[in-house]
Amino acid sequence: MNQFQYVRPTKAQAAIEAVAKDPNARFIAGGTNLVDLMKRGITAPQKLVDINRLPLKQIEHQGSSLRLGALALNSVVANDTQVRERHPLLALALNAGASPQLRNMATVGGNMLQRTRCTYFYDLSMPCNKRQPGTGCGALEGINRMHAIFGHSEQCIAVHPSDMSVALVALDATVQVSGPRGSRSIPFADLHRLPGTTPERDTNLEPGELITAVDVPDSPFTKHVHYQKVRERASYAFALVSAAVALDIENGIIKAARLALGGVAHKPWRLTAAEQVLVGQPATEETFRRVAAVAMQGAKAFKHNEYKLRLAPNALIQALKTAAAA
Repeated sequence: MNQFQYVRPTKAQAAIEAVAKDPNARFIAGGTNLVDLMKRGITAPQKLVDINRLPLKQIEHQGSSLRLGALALNSVVANDTQVRERHPLLALALNAGASPQLRNMATVGGNMLQRTRCTYFYDLSMPCNKRQPGTGCGALEGINRMHAIFGHSEQCIAVHPSDMSVALVALDATVQVSGPRGSRSIPFADLHRLPGTTPERDTNLEPGELITAVDVPDSPFTKHVHYQKVRERASYAFALVSAAVALDIENGIIKAARLALGGVAHKPWRLTAAEQVLVGQPATEETFRRVAAVAMQGAKAFKHNEYKLRLAPNALIQALKTAAAA
C-alpha cells in the first residue's frame, strides 16, 4: 500500500475543500471497500479525508420523509424502529448484505458508493476499462457468470453490488449532496450510471461532492414487502440476482407497486414498466408471471450468465408471492 496523507476535518466544508482541491484525495468513512481497493493496488489516493467526525449519523423523520445520515451505520439503520416500521423493505435489504461485522462498520453513503466486485476489476493482470480506461473488458470473453444482463456496453458488463441501493431505488429515495458549488438533491435512480463509453465513472457525483444524507419518502409500502436475494452461500456473498418488491394491496387488488432488481446491471435496476402492469391487477401468481415477463424485456446474457435469464424472473415471482402473502 502506498503512503498517503490522512486528515480528519470536523466540518463538512473543510472536508469538501480538501477533496475538491486534490484530484488524488478521497473521502473515507467505514473503509470497508476503499481499504480493500488500496490494499490490492486498484486505487492509490495520496490523501484520505476521514469524515467520521462530521455530524451525519442522524435517522430522523422530517416532513414527509425519513432522513438517513450518510454516516449512519448499516447495522444501526437496519435495526432502527422508524426504518423497520416505515420502510421494512430497506431493513430487509440491509440485513441481507455482507456480514454482521461489515454492517457494523459500513455506512449508508459508503454502501451506495461501493465499487463492483467483478473479478477482472480486482485482477491487475487482466484488462479492465473500469480500472484502466482503454485496456478492454476481460469479462466479455471471460468467466462472466456474475455479470450484467441489462444496460451493459462493449466497454463493461460489471454489476453494482449494493443490496441497500436496490431497495432505495425501489423506494424513490433522494440523495442529498454538498460540494464546491453548493448543495443539491439527486433522485436515487439518477445517482448511478450505466457504463456506456465511460465505465470508470460509477456515479453522477461531481469532483469534491460529499453525500450528506438520503431521504426516503413516506409511502404505503409498510406491509407487503420482500427482498429476495439469491447467492451462492448464506452469508457474506454478493447477489447473483436480487429482487426488491413493495406492494400496496387492497381487497386482493394491487393499488401500487415498486420493483427493482440487483445483480443484473451496472446500477440498481428499477422495473417501472413492470410496476405499471401490476396496478389494478389481482395479487396472483398468474399476474406475477406476466409481470416477470415484462420485467425481462431487453435482457441480454453472455456465455456464462445465461442462467440469469431464468433466475431473475423466478426470483421476482418468488419475491412478489412472498410480499403479497405478508
